[in-house]
Amino acid sequence: MAAELHVALVAADREVWSGEATLVVARTTSGDIGVMPGHQPLLGVLESGPVTIRTNDGGTVVAAVHGGFLSFADDKLSLLAEIAELSDEIDVKRAERARDRAKSETDASAERRADVRLRAAAEH
Repeated sequence: MAAELHVALVAADREVWSGEATLVVARTTSGDIGVMPGHQPLLGVLESGPVTIRTNDGGTVVAAVHGGFLSFADDKLSLLAEIAELSDEIDVKRAERARDRAKSETDASAERRADVRLRAAAEH
């Protein structure tokens, strides 16, 4: 039987997604990282960016994540995000308006958050 990777993606206000996966790709302060079953234990700081989860049934889950931490040990990956939204929960028109507003107000962090949401929605 193949090793399993149990994943829990949790935001400050809710559990966003949990289940079994074959691969998770996330952006950390050290760069993008891929975690598979059997990976060495790690602790990292999440950067704003899409998180891609390849599920055991061949599906893909994509979430926009803004800050937080990830922890991996014993084939259990916890992604503890400040803010996280699944790609199918993202209102693309609203994210585009937020990005445009951030650009006009020269708010780089708000623009980056809107861009991450749009990238996650596009990967869905």
